[in-house]
Parts: sequence; structure tokens; C-alpha cells
Amino acid sequence: MSRTTRWFTETEEGHSQWYIERFRAMAAEGADLAGEARLMDAMLPRGARVLDAGCGPGRLAGELHDRGHRAVGVDVDPALIEAARKDHPGPAYAVADLAGLDLAAHGIGEPFDAAVLAGNVMCFVAPDSETDVLSSVARHVVADGFVVVGFGLGRTLTIEQFDRHVVAAGLRVEHRFATWDLKAWSESADFAVSVLRHQG
Repeated sequence: MSRTTRWFTETEEGHSQWYIERFRAMAAEGADLAGEARLMDAMLPRGARVLDAGCGPGRLAGELHDRGHRAVGVDVDPALIEAARKDHPGPAYAVADLAGLDLAAHGIGEPFDAAVLAGNVMCFVAPDSETDVLSSVARHVVADGFVVVGFGLGRTLTIEQFDRHVVAAGLRVEHRFATWDLKAWSESADFAVSVLRHQG
């Protein structure tokens, strides 16, 4: 059964365009928008295949592409994908819900070395779809690959709830940090960046 994501149910009309323009303005002002890409780039071999799951208007997929990786961006919002194709050409993009992700249906069949869910993606998925999101994204990643998830705590998920979804999705937490620039994790952190691997 299809479940509508919080991106559509818990935002105001015009939110998508506001979000697109927000990142265009920050880029024009010279803001550092590449923190997640730096972390992924450091963990990956050259020319890796990377899935930007919940890519929004494409800043991360675009940066990974510019760093020589083969990036694919996926988002449930067609407006964001349209902006991604315009602002960050190079990666392949697809409109799809992460909870039932099947990139082969979009002609993208080769598995990925890694996937990343940045920008509070986990806070905008449909309620009770978190396990499905993690498992469907992980199915697109090679057995020795990894998934990195970053989100603000206390919005829709606690870290304990997230960890239960991780286990239910057949994954395990390998590393956890409090920021994308690898500040040490602590229970008082208000943000979590978790590196996940397949169990086993």
C-alpha cells in the first residue's frame, strides 16, 4: 500500500520551490554545501557508483559527480528532480519513492558501491516506512558496500527508534558521528550521521 511521504503531507504549499531557491541562494553566496560529499568521497574508491537517495535539487549528487563518481539521484518530488537536472547536470536522476525503490524499472540496473541519505531524508519519509526505506535503498548497494544516513534527532525519530529500523532492515551500525565533519558522537548530540553495513 502506497503511503504519502511527510515531504508532501507536512509542508506548506510552495515548499518545494522555496527549498530549491534556498539552496540556489546559498550556492550563489558561496556557502559550503559539500560537507556530505567530502565524507562520501573520502570513503569511496575513485569512480564509484553512488546513490543519492532523497537527492532533493541535486547538490550532493552534483558534487559527487564533479569529484569523479558515477552518481544517481532519486527523489519523490518531481519539482526537485527537475531543478536537479537543471542546476546539477551530469548525474542520472529518477522520480521514485524510496520505500519501494526499484531502479531497474527506471533502466538503472547496476548496483551501487554506496548510498547516502542526507538532508534529513529520514524525517520526511512516510510514517512507519523507515524500515522499508532503509531496506529498499540497501538492496541497491553491493554486499560489501555501505549506506550513510544523516538526520536531526527529535524531529520524527529518536536514535533508538532509528537503530531498530536499521536492524529490521538487515543492516548494522558500523560508525556513528554527531556531524558530517566527523565530530564525536555523544548521547547529547542533536544530529546523527550513521554508517551502515549489511548484517553478516
